[in-house]
Amino acid sequence: MDIHAPHVDWTPMPPPSEDAVAKALHDVFGFSGFRGVQDQVVDRVLHGRSTLAVMPTGAGKSLTYQLPAVLLEGTCVVVSPLIALMHDQLRSARANGIRAATLTSADADRGQTMDAFRAGHLDLLYIAPERASQPYFRDLLQSARVGLFAIDEAHCVSEWGHDFRPDYRLLRPLLDAFPQVPRLALTATADHHTRADILAQLGIPEEGLIVAGFDRPNIRYTIRPRENVGRQIKAVVDENPGPGIVYAPTRARVEQLAETLASATGRRVLPYHAGLDPEVRARNQAAFVASEDMVMVATVAFGMGIDKPDVRFVAHAGIPKSIEAYYQETGRAGRDGDPSVAVMFWGADDFARARQRLSEIEPGRQQSERQRLDALAGLVETAGCRRAVLLRHFGEQPAETCGNCDNCLNPVGVVDVTDLARKLLSAVYRTGQSYGLGHLEKVLAGLSDERIQQRGHDRLSVFGILDEQEKPLLKGLARALQARGSLVPTEHGGLALGGDARAILKGEASVVIAIPPKPERRRRQRGSDNAANPVDDPLFEALRELRRDLAQDAGVPPYVIFHDSTLREMASERPSTLVELGRIGGVGTRKLEAYGEEFLDVLHRF
Repeated sequence: MDIHAPHVDWTPMPPPSEDAVAKALHDVFGFSGFRGVQDQVVDRVLHGRSTLAVMPTGAGKSLTYQLPAVLLEGTCVVVSPLIALMHDQLRSARANGIRAATLTSADADRGQTMDAFRAGHLDLLYIAPERASQPYFRDLLQSARVGLFAIDEAHCVSEWGHDFRPDYRLLRPLLDAFPQVPRLALTATADHHTRADILAQLGIPEEGLIVAGFDRPNIRYTIRPRENVGRQIKAVVDENPGPGIVYAPTRARVEQLAETLASATGRRVLPYHAGLDPEVRARNQAAFVASEDMVMVATVAFGMGIDKPDVRFVAHAGIPKSIEAYYQETGRAGRDGDPSVAVMFWGADDFARARQRLSEIEPGRQQSERQRLDALAGLVETAGCRRAVLLRHFGEQPAETCGNCDNCLNPVGVVDVTDLARKLLSAVYRTGQSYGLGHLEKVLAGLSDERIQQRGHDRLSVFGILDEQEKPLLKGLARALQARGSLVPTEHGGLALGGDARAILKGEASVVIAIPPKPERRRRQRGSDNAANPVDDPLFEALRELRRDLAQDAGVPPYVIFHDSTLREMASERPSTLVELGRIGGVGTRKLEAYGEEFLDVLHRF
């Protein structure tokens, strides 16, 4: 079919005026102004210019295509990787009065959706890349006007990206079939290589790149060695009211941690992993999305499809795959801009397993994957600002300190342990590179036992060469050397030399480790200090209760009605009329009409 078929009007329309944009921003979304680079992205889209926007999670990426969808002639087609994510965004869009639909295998109304599209009755149409690349979908698009293509989670198009999806590579022919339709690619996580690849793969000019910066200042980053992970994560849950996600490396660990935390914390805790029955998985996810204090323990299979703004903490029970993955997973906390925490507990065995897996991937990718793992090791071992390490990884030039990570809030000591490292590596080498740290500690400390005597290790030059002050540093040093790959595990649980071990032994490389301060016991915050959840404010709680009831009646998560930040502003400003309530951030015309009177009733009672 000819894309210029007579019944489809492809005449370019003049962009809307600034006043029209501002009016739609307020009336539909309840915002009095743009945030960050939103205005730059929206302006390019409204002028028909293809764009790649790299914006941190929580910076309002969805608004950059939803607002144009309301203002432009025709339908905005959104390519999104997960059905759950599409349905989350569908709920939020419809709550704002936007005419939206999804075209997925989970939708029974596909025929009605296609009819609505052909009739020009849709502002937004969400579709997965697998369907978008099918010939029938291209035929469908030729039967009505398309105003914009939005490609969400655009890093999936790149083999450099941490979440590569081959079906994203098939989108280019579809986009090229509609050269008059602008393209907007969106991602929160893309380093220099990934950005260049996205531009090339989706046919977006280099001048169309807008990078908002990667900083999430509301997230507090903390990284600690793993000791008793169940107890450590219980402390995180106890200190942080509100919904949270705990990432565990295996399905078995997910089940075990979920059970432990449920009995130890008294909170509702559910598991999520690919081995669960799909109905159970869907039910658990729905419960989490609708909750205001639930904890989800999950593998990384959980998260990309979650558009939940009020997650207050993300905890890792082991290392993620890379800094990019860590940034995206921790970015699921605090999307509403409220204070949130990201805590990682790591062990040397995490890096040992990750380095072992490097040998199993195709040779062409080993170097880049090894660089990613080294970068992650640098993040966990740094004595400096965690945020600065993260932001430098993405090509930014941040301040040396951020004031909102563990190392900035409780500065760590730094010790040059090059001599101790040479002693440990010498012991590994001289004992035959097949013994674990416990045996090596005994040899270095001069503690003889039957096994040491049988193997003649009490006669080695490294026997008993540790100073007293060096003994407490040995475990931390061994962990650091394994993180950087200088020590690698053997098949039978021993340690062998690897990476730059020989350079350290020859005095050509130095080793510095961080000595973390003793952890302070923090109590769960209450009252006005906890801005994200002022539980001692009866008005705020009454507003939340109303929101909960309305959400239950509508069958949507509470945040779809209003975010916590909107309720806090209501509780602070105490509007007494619909006009005043309409000035609160996040209260658009549709929501004012739907819920305004009921929220005013609660406000009047106080």
